[in-house]
Amino acid sequence: MDPIQFYDILFLILFTLVAIIFLYRKRKNLKRQGLLYLYPTKIGINIIDRTAKKYSKILKPLQYVVVACGYALMLIMLYAIIKFSYSYITSPTIAQQIKIPVVMPLVPYIDKLFNLSFLPSLYFTYWIIIIAVIAIPHEFSHGIFARLNKIKVHSTGFGFLGPFLAAFVEPDEKELSKSKKFPQLSILAGGTFANIVMSILFAILIWIFFVLAFVNSGVVFSMYSSSLVNLSDISSVNGIQIQNTGQIQSLLSEDFTEITALNKTYFVSLSSYKSSIDNNLSVLIALDDAPAFHAGLSGAIFEFDGKKISSYGDLASAIDSRSPGDLVQIKTLNDGKMQAFEIKLGERNNKAYLGIIHISSSQIERKGLLSSISISFYKILDPIKYNQYLNGIEFTSRIGPLGIFIYNLLWWLVLINISVALCNMLPLGIFDGGRFFMLTIWGITGSKKIGEYAYKASTYILLLLIAALMVKWAFIFF
Repeated sequence: MDPIQFYDILFLILFTLVAIIFLYRKRKNLKRQGLLYLYPTKIGINIIDRTAKKYSKILKPLQYVVVACGYALMLIMLYAIIKFSYSYITSPTIAQQIKIPVVMPLVPYIDKLFNLSFLPSLYFTYWIIIIAVIAIPHEFSHGIFARLNKIKVHSTGFGFLGPFLAAFVEPDEKELSKSKKFPQLSILAGGTFANIVMSILFAILIWIFFVLAFVNSGVVFSMYSSSLVNLSDISSVNGIQIQNTGQIQSLLSEDFTEITALNKTYFVSLSSYKSSIDNNLSVLIALDDAPAFHAGLSGAIFEFDGKKISSYGDLASAIDSRSPGDLVQIKTLNDGKMQAFEIKLGERNNKAYLGIIHISSSQIERKGLLSSISISFYKILDPIKYNQYLNGIEFTSRIGPLGIFIYNLLWWLVLINISVALCNMLPLGIFDGGRFFMLTIWGITGSKKIGEYAYKASTYILLLLIAALMVKWAFIFF
């Protein structure tokens, strides 16, 4: 267990004890709504009132932006969930790659629970900070737009659903339901608008912190150089001559095994071979007989024969300055540790050859609005990984593990603020988007009954769609 995780778990235990003591002492003040326990307070009501009054000249026209943002988020989310659902249900691999159920509460260490290597650790410390940063601006924004429209706010407070925390602002429901549709729309969309503002703020902070706290530490490579080899061309495996392709699997191991095809040497793993067979392919991906593979080169290439490497252009120039057969010293950074390799360069096309490949995101063909949005979002969200995938550049923290800890916290804050803003505008009964959708249809048709029917229909359709996704997930993993 690393030190950060140790202190995080200690904080979790202390926080749980304090929460239990607090709830026990304040049990008479708790209100129960189903499984949810609410602790109402008057904290922040004066701030809500003063903000609505002091900035009314700005907030009143801003309501149009807020409502427009609500509609934009709803349309984006509907398009995304339909597109995702179709791919998720029809694809044989997406559920396996994502691993996590499509409906899953955000809990500490969710990355460890489902072995999600593509996510940074979600520490309990992160979780508490994220809940505060998401819930407080979200709920206060509801309250501010309610007071802007002369709707009374009775209380603020915290909600407890077992170990899960939430915040709430309680406007007067009777006054809210009697108000005109546009004020209601602005109040409902106000929370998600606050989350979008917070997303932008933390996206700016993550870039500022990235520039100040991280330094270029070399270039990374996606894989060793490889080739497609026809199964029918394989003449030997591990030095053993074969008569037919049926013999290949029994001679392979999970480690890379030497094969010969058309008088060239390659290396292939049992899993790669099985993947080709399972997908009825006549070819397999095999690693080339390259210097980098034989040396076990790993990590970010920091230095090549004494020359600092900051880009793939630097690396290409350094290799081109050498001749085939030259011995070179390569230093890499791997998990913060420097490693040294002495490698004899190979020959390809009469030039020195190392044998590594970096496949950048710009080399992968991407189509459609959703892909464009996801790439832009990824660029904003994670400058470290974006630079890794686009340019193959690695970065390390100037301040050690603390830099990674802060960076990942900002990463989660951006991701979850945007996720909450999008999900909350789904036309689903439990979200603000449900009533937002109902009021919209009511306004368009002039009939409250039609609005309520559309709201119920959208809720049932989305619930059925989510159920289908969960069935697909259960079918894959159980």
